[in-house]
Amino acid sequence: MAAITTEIPQATPQAAIAPAKSPGFWSGVVKKLCRDPVALCALGVLVILVLIAVFAPYLAPYDPTKGSVIRRLKPIGTPGYILGTDELGRDMLSRLIYGARLSLIMGVVPVPIAFIIGSAIGILAGYAGGTVNTLIMRTVDVFYAFPSVLLAVALSGALGSGLTNALVSLTVVFIPQIARVAESVTTQVRKLDYVDAARASGANGVTIIRVHILGNVLGPIFVFATSLISVSMILASGLSFLGLGVRPPDAEWGLMLNTLRTAIYNNPAVAALPGVMIFITSICFNLFSDGLRAAMDVKS
Repeated sequence: MAAITTEIPQATPQAAIAPAKSPGFWSGVVKKLCRDPVALCALGVLVILVLIAVFAPYLAPYDPTKGSVIRRLKPIGTPGYILGTDELGRDMLSRLIYGARLSLIMGVVPVPIAFIIGSAIGILAGYAGGTVNTLIMRTVDVFYAFPSVLLAVALSGALGSGLTNALVSLTVVFIPQIARVAESVTTQVRKLDYVDAARASGANGVTIIRVHILGNVLGPIFVFATSLISVSMILASGLSFLGLGVRPPDAEWGLMLNTLRTAIYNNPAVAALPGVMIFITSICFNLFSDGLRAAMDVKS
């Protein structure tokens, strides 16, 4: 399995001139995003997926858990079942619609939680420096040393299957990655002149972090965190595929791939539908993250 590589965003001195928290900065980001058709299309698809997940009870034509032996593995285009049926005769369109709920929850929720915890850890380590930095970051490196997939599987296996345990496992996987980025950009900003001036004026550490550092480091950390959502989607689907995530009969795209794997030779088009949804969602998160990174680039 290919290793997941990430590029650490760089905090630049220009951010000190135009702090990330200023209204002008964010209006500029919105204007740049509006001029990026790829990012806008990706965002539009994600919004549609979220709306589908929210209004699933009104959009799904059938009960996603109710099947019939006589309707097993109907092909795509069957009258009344536009996307066919699965191995238990359940409507695939209804299961894909309901599956968007759990798939988006498992893919999106761990990242904001990891963003908050990892940012706090990384900013504290980057600002404190010295022994504190060494102790915190070497502890983080213990978790960062394991591949993301292996760590997620190990934690889920230890905690047991289930939605809550899968969310905890994925959150723990992403905390070290975000903490490393937060520590890197905070270390860069801590050395800038305006931080030294604030320290020389008698400002305490909490004030310096809140007023002078947060506004300049949260942007790069946030952009990096958005790029992890697509990874989280794939890892969450992988956990469900292995039986370490959502339990049957709940509809979730990774779990649907697992249950349909025996039908790949009989009805490959239907068996591939959950994988197509995972791919579309992941690529849209990636494209929007790239657009957001470009829009938030101060140097451009």
